[in-house]
Amino acid sequence: MSSRVPSGKADTTTESPDLQLNADDWHDEPLTFREQLVGMMPPTISLLVHTAILLLLAVVTYEEIEQEEARFVVVPPPDQVEDPPVEVELDPEIDLVLDNVALFNSAPAPLSAAAAAANLPTLDQSLMAKANTAQLSIAAPTIGIPDSVALIEAVPDGEVKGEARDIVDSYQNALDRLSQELVWMLDESPVLVVWCFDQSKSMKDDQQEIRDRIETVYEQLGIVGRTENKARQTALMTAVTSYGEMFIDHTLHQPTANRDEIREAIDDIPVDTTGRELMSSAVGRAINIYRDLARRGRKMALVLVSDESGDRQNNNGFIEQAISVAKAADCKVYVLGRESVFGSPYAFLHWQHPQTNRHHYLQMDRGPETAFPEQLQTNGFHRRRDAFGSGFGPYEQSRLARETNGIFFMLPSAESELVGRHKEKYDMEALRPYRPDLRAKTEVLTDRSEFPLRSLIWKVIQDLNPYAEANKKAIEMRLTFSLKPQDFIKQARREQEKAKMHLRYMSEAEQALLAGQHLREQEPDPRWQANYDLILAQLIAYQARIYEYGVALDDFIANPKAAAPMKGNRRLVHWDLRTVKKTRTEDAKSYIERANDQFNAVVKNHPGSPWAARAKWEMRRGYGADLFADYHLPYKTLPPSVKPTPPPKI
Repeated sequence: MSSRVPSGKADTTTESPDLQLNADDWHDEPLTFREQLVGMMPPTISLLVHTAILLLLAVVTYEEIEQEEARFVVVPPPDQVEDPPVEVELDPEIDLVLDNVALFNSAPAPLSAAAAAANLPTLDQSLMAKANTAQLSIAAPTIGIPDSVALIEAVPDGEVKGEARDIVDSYQNALDRLSQELVWMLDESPVLVVWCFDQSKSMKDDQQEIRDRIETVYEQLGIVGRTENKARQTALMTAVTSYGEMFIDHTLHQPTANRDEIREAIDDIPVDTTGRELMSSAVGRAINIYRDLARRGRKMALVLVSDESGDRQNNNGFIEQAISVAKAADCKVYVLGRESVFGSPYAFLHWQHPQTNRHHYLQMDRGPETAFPEQLQTNGFHRRRDAFGSGFGPYEQSRLARETNGIFFMLPSAESELVGRHKEKYDMEALRPYRPDLRAKTEVLTDRSEFPLRSLIWKVIQDLNPYAEANKKAIEMRLTFSLKPQDFIKQARREQEKAKMHLRYMSEAEQALLAGQHLREQEPDPRWQANYDLILAQLIAYQARIYEYGVALDDFIANPKAAAPMKGNRRLVHWDLRTVKKTRTEDAKSYIERANDQFNAVVKNHPGSPWAARAKWEMRRGYGADLFADYHLPYKTLPPSVKPTPPPKI
């Protein structure tokens, strides 16, 4: 292997058969990314040998104790407990951050889990002997699912949970279902419906569609145009509210049955430009404003219409209060919303600046489907920007509907500019065992501390969280590089240093998960079993990709590519690093094989689920890395007197 000079010139050095450099060479010819990793191997091997001896002693001791206990303890099989009822679901440039250096201590070769697990739950170290070769044998999740679901004509009063998800194809479909719900309510008493609209610009088309279909709802209920029967005409009264950063009561505490007034109220909904959707507080406020009317012999329902999950801080502070207010007012909450992003709080919209031609990713809240994210927030190189569907609605909205005996209507996502959009159709019946835990966050948090596997997974997710200020600059890898050779080299060397740290942590995180395999087998929730399986496979795969990333940068420095300055009307702006199928090194092959084995196990054991779909997508990405010329429309430079319009907040 030859030492490569980071000067952008041709490499004229001779072969060095023993991969060693003398003191003078060290200052003149820095080691390549691969040679630096090889140089770490002797101390790493020594560490592994000593660690293995200690672990062997620990295993022998542990097994003896375990066998001794087995002679005296006999546990009778537990009584069979009937599964709880299943809810009805309808088919249908980045600076190096040194604070994190302590997290990393090796190249991609697997390490002992001792350092990684020091502050984690107690793990069975006997599993370490099989860390590199063990195949996870994962039983397919099973849950007692009833053969049939009894359909009811009317929803009884009392503590009955609503439907956390009802998949619909369109607003027409959703409004048809909503009409049926209102019919059931009208059979018992007059009804007040409070509409609560998201003021986001992205919701304007949705608002107009609902506005135009309001008449259909009234017609289906048989109460439009019946002026001869005043009581019948006013059986269903409507109020309109909206929210963004501010809350607006458009009907001014005076609900109406006049469809023209309803349409005018919807037309008056403004566009909020702050990007804040204070959803939870808006729901509580809307109910409080109109609950006095509900006390006058009317049943009450609130229909929430939004394509986002709401401001996170506002949700944390007001979601439980909103649920309490709704229950006190006996108000059902129906949500017309979107599918949440799988295991992630955010989705991104692509937006090109009309004045400068620059590209932007606009972040929007759309998830997760659970109280806390249960998936890695990184794709191995940087924060996730995909819109992988979860099969469920956002946690807060689903919880609102479920706790108030309402329904979350999951509408298809219509955004053509949604980044990383994946149209996956999941098997709704197969998803039953994987339903999100929709209890209050405090309860979910308490349970997490009581289940070691969940605590272990949560620590891995947090330590690799690119949104955390303490570590986001250390684990966000650069994928665009300068066209200027010297700048390219500086950028590449900096990223290679970060890549080494990234590799060390992911190796330790992988070993910690492998050491906790027995915790996975003890975990009762199929959803958390699937979380473990997918994250383990991703950690192995991401090590292979990061290693190939560092080597690809070395190869480009030694043999830079050439590219035409223009392609049509587009200009060469930078070199873009992307994943490819072809790999460069033998070192990564064992990782790729292990990763594929694990991904295939996920597909086999969690069929028809987001975990299986994500595993297939990871394998399709490829494990190699290469640099490509990236062309954009020429960026426009504005005159000093012109201030560019800021990107919209959504």
